[in-house]
Formats: sequence, structure tokens, C-alpha cells
Amino acid sequence: MRALLCLLFPVALFAADRPPNILIILADDLGYGDVRAYNPTRGKIATPHIDKLITEGMRFTDGHSSSGVCSPSRYALLTGRYHWRTRLQNGIVGVFGEPLIAPDRLTIASLAKRQGYRTAAIGKWHLGWDWPIANGDKALFRSYKEADRASPETDKATWQKVFTQKIPGGPTTRGFDTYFGTDVPNWPPFCFIENNQTIGVPDQALPKALLGNNQASLPGPALAEWKLERILPALTARACAFIDEAARKPEPFLLYLPLTTPHTPLAVNEEWKGKSGLNNAAADLIMETDAAVGQVLVALEKSGAANNTLVLFTSDNGFASYVGVKELEQQGHYPSGPLRGYKTSVYEGGHREPFIVRWPGKVTAASTCDQLVHHADLIATLAEIWGTALPPEAGEDSFSFLPLLKGSQQPTRDHAVSCAAAGTPSLRLGQWKYIATQPAQLYDLGNDLGETKNLADSQASRVTAMKAQLEKIIMAGRSTPGTPQKNDVKVRRFPASGKEATTPPTK
Repeated sequence: MRALLCLLFPVALFAADRPPNILIILADDLGYGDVRAYNPTRGKIATPHIDKLITEGMRFTDGHSSSGVCSPSRYALLTGRYHWRTRLQNGIVGVFGEPLIAPDRLTIASLAKRQGYRTAAIGKWHLGWDWPIANGDKALFRSYKEADRASPETDKATWQKVFTQKIPGGPTTRGFDTYFGTDVPNWPPFCFIENNQTIGVPDQALPKALLGNNQASLPGPALAEWKLERILPALTARACAFIDEAARKPEPFLLYLPLTTPHTPLAVNEEWKGKSGLNNAAADLIMETDAAVGQVLVALEKSGAANNTLVLFTSDNGFASYVGVKELEQQGHYPSGPLRGYKTSVYEGGHREPFIVRWPGKVTAASTCDQLVHHADLIATLAEIWGTALPPEAGEDSFSFLPLLKGSQQPTRDHAVSCAAAGTPSLRLGQWKYIATQPAQLYDLGNDLGETKNLADSQASRVTAMKAQLEKIIMAGRSTPGTPQKNDVKVRRFPASGKEATTPPTK
């Protein structure tokens, strides 16, 4: 009967009868200072749609990812568990790498399905698949060099053999009903993947003209006539179509939308080239990304579901300095705002991200929250919204920030761990930040947000206490209260060799 009524009356009439829809938009390499509202005096890139989301919701100023690079941050966001409890002690999931999320690991998507949600992932996965590649063929996929290949026809036949098969271990095995995306847009295979199979068979070597210059990063199999510029518009269109369709269904939906931009490839579509006025493709692509976010939010509004949808917008890590940060700063745009460091860094510019929540009727519009939150907190927050408890072996590092959304000024977590790409961890404890380098680093972020004054020597006892707390968090297998859990591997300790990468303070 209810299904029949949904056909007769607008979806919005039933908003009170159903849990909120969830829309998670994850930008890629968008710095803290790349959103104008986060960086009003030193930000020169217009981001009107993200800024509007801020005026309609809550802006967090102390939101963090698990790492200064993408795969580990995605793992923590989806599972509520720090990435370094897995095999990924540093770096990212490699090209044609295996799944990082264990098959039995609870994710925000599988938890949503238990609540009757329809779930979808659209965009960049970069958490590995069980690629059906024979051991003897792995070099052709993982370290392909066209100049070294003696038989292009043999290569083509091998690629066809793999990409005509289904690809297990992806998003649809980790809680998502459907998936559409490019996995890693600057890596092979250069094609779209839908659910567990490529759309078309990528059996041509990507043209050399598309390699380097902040376009594709690695050679390998591609669809004939593959265009990097098509990726963002295709993801945007698919997301809008999903929202329109899902809003007509009786069950609520969860859409995880990990955009591929403004990460490389810096494949800016013609209408956005030069729009930033900064003579920088990444800046133009930030504007195109903002427009894509705007299109998705318009689709949500038109669907009638916006008033009963919790929207979270954030980024996986900081701005990539190698796409022209010096030139941008010379023109007055500082991608990390007041923060030190960029993508890959253990400093704040590597992992302090734009973090915005809009939830009409629940979250006060144009509000700001300065409390510490983390991507890992999402699964516990959703669990509390849905009135369910996480099992002991799930969300081990996830603290619900629902009280903050309701206006509480009390911390929901007082500590958090975020790492550099090289694996170097930092521990937040209140306003203090300890970095496990040799020599140790300690910063008072309450008075020195730019991390310019290392207080480790004058605060030796605090360093010792924070180092001990980090060890306790590692050994317990969790940082939340509950039954101790096992890490997947022996966690690497730092300082490891005294060679951890650091970056000088930014201006």
C-alpha cells in the first residue's frame, strides 16, 4: 500500500516517516584554503556552491582525514577505523592493487543497508579490487612500458582476457548496491567501471599525449578515444540521475560521491579554462568541481528530497603542491590557508580539511563548530542517527559527532591520529599536537595554528605522555571505549629511521 501511495503523492510528504537520506561528497586534493568561505582573506578562487552549502549548514574548522593522501583517508571514512591498523602503513593502494577493506569489515554502506537503505558509490574508489590478472601477466598491468613491449597484439589479447571478466572485491562487495566510476582517474584502466565490470574493453595503450603534464600519471590499457575531460561531467550526471531516481523510491538512500577532482588529471573542460583568472589549471578545476557540487545539490533540491537529506562535504587530503602552489601563492591564493604543509604532509595542511554538514531542520544554518572531528567519525554518527549500536569489531576509531550537529559545545573526541603519506603519525590531544619524528615535534595549535614553534624541548613531559597515549591507542586496536581489538598487522612505530619527510612553514 505504501509503495502505491508513494506513486500518488510527493516524496516530501513522507519525509517524517523515513530516516534521512545521506549524501557524502568527497573532493580529491581540495585544500583547506581552496574553499573561499574557509579562506576569505587569502583565497582567490570562487567557490559559490560550496560556500552556499556552508551558509545553509555547519562549518567545522577542525575536521581531519586519516592521512595526507587518498587511499588511507577513504578507508577511514568508510570504516571508522584508522588506516594504519591495516597493511597500508604508508602510501596508497598501488596500481591494480588488492582490496584494502576486508570482506567482513562493516562500512557506512553495509551499515546503511541493515537500516533498509539503498546505497550507491559514484566516483573514485582507489581501495583495491581482486583484479582477475594471472600471476604471469601482472607486469603487463602494474609496470607497463610500451617501449619495452615486443608484441602489442599479445598485450591487447591479454587485456581483453582480463577486462571481459567480472572484477570481484570492489564497492558492490563492501556494502554498495551499485557503483559507477573510474577507480583511479590518472591510472589504468582508462575506462568507466559499472558495478563489477568495465564499460567497454580497454585494450589500447593510452596515447602518450595524455601522459605527464599533470594529466594521466601511468601508462596502460585504455578505451579507444578515451577523454580525461569526460570523467567529472559523467560522474556528476550519474549522481544527479541516481538522486532523481532514488528520491522516488520508498526506502531512503545513501550516496557516496568521491569526486575525482581537483586531483590530476587536470583535464579542465573548455568552459572552465581560465575562469579562475590565476593562469593555473588546478584553480580552474576547483571552480569546475564547485560547479559539479552545485549541480548535484540542485538535483537533490529538484528531487524533493533535500529537506530530509544530510549532506556532508569534505576532502580526502590537502592541496597537491606540485600543481603550481608557488605560482598560486604569488598571486595571493594560499591553498592551505593559514596552515603549514600540503598533500602528503603530517602538518595541518596535509589533513585538516573543509568539513561541512547541512541537515535542514536539524543543523543550524550558517553555524560554525570549532570542535575536533575526524572522517572516521562518520560511521558512529550515522549509527547514532539510526539508533543502532556498532559491534565491538567495527568503527574502532569512530566517535559520533551528532551532539555537535545538535549544537553542543562539548568535545565529542579529545584526541585523533592523522598521518603523513610516509606513515609518520601525529596525535592530537586537545589543542596539543605531537608528531612522532626524531627529534620530536610538539605544537600548541590553540596559539600556533601554523605550527611554527616546536615546543617539544620545553614540554618534555607532555611529549612523553602523548607518545605513551599513541602507543596505548595502537596496542588497544581501538581509540574508542570498548573491547580491545586486533590490528591486522604489526603496526610500524615512529620515529623509524629519522628520515620522515617534513616541510618548511608556509608563508
